[in-house]
Amino acid sequence: MSDAAPATQAVGSALRPHLGTLLFGFVGSILVLCGSFGVGWLAPSSPVNRWKWLIPWRTELPGLITVTVLLTLGCWMLVAAWLRLGRELKPWTGSIKPTVTAMVLWTLPMMIALPIFSRDVFAYIGQGRIVLAGGNPYEQSISSINNWLQLGADAYWADSQTAYGPLFYWMAAAIVHFTGTNTEAGVFAFRLLAWAGMALVLVFLPKLAALHGVNPQRAVWITAASPLFLLSFIASAHNDALMVGLAVAATYFAARRWGVLAVFLLVLSIGIKPITIVMLPFLGLLWAGQGSSWPRRIRYWVYSAALALGMLAIMGLPGGFGFGWVKATLTSGGGYMVNYAPLGLLVLFFAGVLTVLQLDSAWVLPAVQMLGRLVAVVVIVYLLFRGSYSRLVQRMLIGFTALVVLSPVIHPWYLLWLLPFFAATGIRDDWQSLWVVVTVGFFVALGCSDQLFVWQFVADYKAILQVISVCVSIGCAALLVLAAKPTKASIQALLPRKRPFARRREAKR
Repeated sequence: MSDAAPATQAVGSALRPHLGTLLFGFVGSILVLCGSFGVGWLAPSSPVNRWKWLIPWRTELPGLITVTVLLTLGCWMLVAAWLRLGRELKPWTGSIKPTVTAMVLWTLPMMIALPIFSRDVFAYIGQGRIVLAGGNPYEQSISSINNWLQLGADAYWADSQTAYGPLFYWMAAAIVHFTGTNTEAGVFAFRLLAWAGMALVLVFLPKLAALHGVNPQRAVWITAASPLFLLSFIASAHNDALMVGLAVAATYFAARRWGVLAVFLLVLSIGIKPITIVMLPFLGLLWAGQGSSWPRRIRYWVYSAALALGMLAIMGLPGGFGFGWVKATLTSGGGYMVNYAPLGLLVLFFAGVLTVLQLDSAWVLPAVQMLGRLVAVVVIVYLLFRGSYSRLVQRMLIGFTALVVLSPVIHPWYLLWLLPFFAATGIRDDWQSLWVVVTVGFFVALGCSDQLFVWQFVADYKAILQVISVCVSIGCAALLVLAAKPTKASIQALLPRKRPFARRREAKR
């Protein structure tokens, strides 16, 4: 009792200076919750559709406008609270308790919100149903099961295979086994999985940052309290959260040269989403140790590959899944692009030129996609053989970044695969931090406007709602930069500072 009281007082004193910011973010999350009930994703079979009080908010223009504003405003309140918290925590000499508290408090309302920013979670439910029915999700699509469309999955997945790992499919099957066709319960269960991944980030990111001489408190704030992190992983219920958490833990143990445990955790991450297999050879180098000879490095590559291959083979035995994820990974993302991806813009440009010239442009997307993958592979191979041991995690991160960026498809949560590693290896408090803030703001605004769910019979309203959401985002961003003192100070501190002409000339000399 006597020991508990001082501990409680210490936690209270650590949080007291941030109570206003924590509550401000919590109110923003409450607004996100309210907005989600109007424009969040909802399965057609859900009984929520029959809640009488909710119908006007989802079917009538005044109600839809209101919930769109609430959702967008709530998201930007989270951005403001995140920036204010970062300003209050400077010079980063305390513990991570305020950041962890913010993360927990701000995600509580999201746990019961309708999915926003993405409806992939309904596809997870469909894939779990395939496994429960004795099917193979690498060979069958969700259209092969009864009533798939009524359970909320996007029609895009009707005849498409997804590039998830076998471990995740069994997790999805377990969730569907216990929740059945209750999509709300299923979404909540997938959010618990996401929280498990976020908990791993909270535990191992500070340790990985400390190994690199980076302030753990700042690394956790940049990552775990980021609104994009919370909205994409909890509100959207993405399985990427667990994949990332396991990958961060694996990297930490590899850096400590606990190689077997590192490979084990990374294989679990690959079993969620195979993209993290790109990290395996870099973890093998970490395991080999600093100053190791090339024969030793190759030997540890063999150890890592053999251990991973054996685990993945065992993982693929139940259900006869085998290595079906390899083909699914290599063929995923084909046939479409996103306009804000660098290679997506390149495809738009060349396809537009060819169209003007009345030439065939169908080959542009697959050609650019293949070129991007080849360049990414070259970058990864180069980084495996060049660079110092002390920068090995940075080398791994650059290779991983190349694989993500050199693709015509980049979803907002893809950037969250990279953010913890950038934070752990050091994001300077200058244009680099500004880039993170701008990126978070851009993708929050994009999610608020691009991923609004509106029923087909009122689809004409969607364009109006998107314009309103964009206007609210522009207004909120302007307010943060120009008017709101705490966040204005946070952002302006990151902007390049003008120097007198004489000083610039002196610097050039």
